[in-house]
Amino acid sequence: MWAGVIPAVTTKFTADDRLDHAEMERCFALQMEAGCDGLIVAGSLGEGPMLSHDEKIEVLKTAQKVAGNKPVLLTVNEAGTREAAAIARRAAKEGASGLMVVPSPIYHTNPEETVAALRAVAEAGDLPVMIYSNRLAYRVDVTVDQMEELASDKRFVAVKESSDDIRRSTEIINRLGNRYDLFTGVDNLAFEALSVGAIGWVAGLVVAFPRETVAIYQLMKQGRREEALAIYRWFRPLLDLDVSTYLVQNIKLAEVLAIGSNDRVRMPRKPLSGERRNAAEKIIKDALAIRPKLPSF
Repeated sequence: MWAGVIPAVTTKFTADDRLDHAEMERCFALQMEAGCDGLIVAGSLGEGPMLSHDEKIEVLKTAQKVAGNKPVLLTVNEAGTREAAAIARRAAKEGASGLMVVPSPIYHTNPEETVAALRAVAEAGDLPVMIYSNRLAYRVDVTVDQMEELASDKRFVAVKESSDDIRRSTEIINRLGNRYDLFTGVDNLAFEALSVGAIGWVAGLVVAFPRETVAIYQLMKQGRREEALAIYRWFRPLLDLDVSTYLVQNIKLAEVLAIGSNDRVRMPRKPLSGERRNAAEKIIKDALAIRPKLPSF
């Protein structure tokens, strides 16, 4: 039911640490204008764990306002299943298109606990669910065995595959066919994942470079692999910024330089500074200096 490029958007803040809805509307609109296929709010890049439930719902509403009839998913990344179920119910009440569900980022569940928690959230929200499997960031691996166990519940419709092992994409398809809409969630593995059968890309650097991201996806969909690969090779140093402890700060700095936004973050994060900022800024500026002309598609 979902496919294409769905940005995991950043959350924008004012100088006094309130939600900046006007700037979010502007930035989200750039994604829609470039041809993205929906929005995901309050994820890792959206600083979801630093947002209150009320703030998450506010960001959801802003994204819905901009996205029109395209899907808007709310990320569920709560420490406890009770709280996860509560925000899932609120998202459903506010008309979210679906949920992207992360196993508890605090308590590292075993396989039985993981499946039970995912089922509880899906039941509470009663919305389509994208399973977010990211064993590196969250230390819980939603394995292919667990995906197969969850497949009997039709609310689980998609997987954001972020294991950092490209073999996992093929394993999911070999075991489960097209049961799940398969998305890649690792920016610097996107070309590889699209090559082996992923039908979507939950993207990060897209928030600063939407047209290039959409071009890669659309060219791959049209079988124009070499054209997509040329853009991807240019893009790769930027995409590496997504695979970092500092992904939020890195990508918000890219937004500063590429789309004229700001890099305000919520504490305990702070904007990049010193040598770390200089290094990231050089990568971004070097890429902007040789930004490719995109083919029509």
